[in-house]
Amino acid sequence: MTKKSMATIAARAGINSDKQHVGVVPAIHLSSTYALKGFNEKRDYDYSRTGNPTRSTFAGAVAELEEGTKGIVTSTGMAAVHLICQLLTTDDLLVVPHDCYGGSYRLFTHLAKKGNFKLIIVDQNDDAALAEAFAQKPKLVLIESPSNPLLRIVDIEKVTKAAHEVGALVAVDNTFMSPLLQKPLLLGADIVFHSTTKYINGHSDVVGGVLVTKDEVLGDELAWWANCIGITGSPFDSYLALRGLKTLPVRMRQHQINADKIANFLNENDAVEAVYYPGLADHPGYEIAKKQQVSAGAMMSFEVKGGVEAVKKLFESLNMFTLAQSLGGVESLISHPSTMTHAGMEISAQLEAGITQSLVRLSVGIEYVDDLIEDLKQGLLACQK
Repeated sequence: MTKKSMATIAARAGINSDKQHVGVVPAIHLSSTYALKGFNEKRDYDYSRTGNPTRSTFAGAVAELEEGTKGIVTSTGMAAVHLICQLLTTDDLLVVPHDCYGGSYRLFTHLAKKGNFKLIIVDQNDDAALAEAFAQKPKLVLIESPSNPLLRIVDIEKVTKAAHEVGALVAVDNTFMSPLLQKPLLLGADIVFHSTTKYINGHSDVVGGVLVTKDEVLGDELAWWANCIGITGSPFDSYLALRGLKTLPVRMRQHQINADKIANFLNENDAVEAVYYPGLADHPGYEIAKKQQVSAGAMMSFEVKGGVEAVKKLFESLNMFTLAQSLGGVESLISHPSTMTHAGMEISAQLEAGITQSLVRLSVGIEYVDDLIEDLKQGLLACQK
């Protein structure tokens, strides 16, 4: 059989898997516990924290899309990040990017303060700084590309190769891209993870996470920890995310069309100081993004002229972009990273990462793009008065 396309894998995930009633759509199994065959005779499932058929179907679908061996579904995206941290002990070193998601930054810095592991925060596009960090023989390197919120691009293959040379594992946050637009495992990474709250589910109605490993033994170790600390995803959340996954290719196509047009509009608008979007030819990571991504994605950020007061006016003037946390839903969202997604970072750390008070982040939805551009046009005009 020829290799299935991504769209086919997504659309047919779990289809015709119901052996009991032959339902076309996969069933949702809400049972918390399962009967044993007999004394000390377990079946495939015995307790839903440990294993659940609905969760397994969803995990398998994401693993197939990422071309990995084992998928593990967690209760939230941050639970997936926390799960990866279980690979580390007190003397182990973790290397993370200086511009990672604020929630991840908060978790890493606070766990390091508690002595769970050692931590180096570094600009992963600074070859000298990265080499200095790797010289200290880290156990784990985390990559976020494109980064949140500045859409910086890291050469995943290059950094992964260097990390492996010093014996480190590599985990890549692929939330901004989804498995359709980037395959970190094929670029050499050992673990890829997502907040499924975002593009994988795509409808802003469920919170969840997933990680996929290249190596089955590593996957088994992480699955053991997920069960041990009790962070596996619920059956109903897995069901919703699986349903959302089926339309991922169609949604991502429209997200991308809209984002390209909006990025070019912003790039030519006099009220905008700078646009951060890897689909623009003047983006510093443009060539690397072309090499490792299928497309530029649908996330972008930009600097508004006039500082934070202009940003406030912009938010008050918009009708089509909702001021809210999160991203990746069918609806367009706008946020202020400094006070929202990255509020967990100290102001000094924000500035070090390039997050200013005039920075705005967009999650471009699938609405009619001319309506979105018209809304941004009037909002930007209003914020400059």
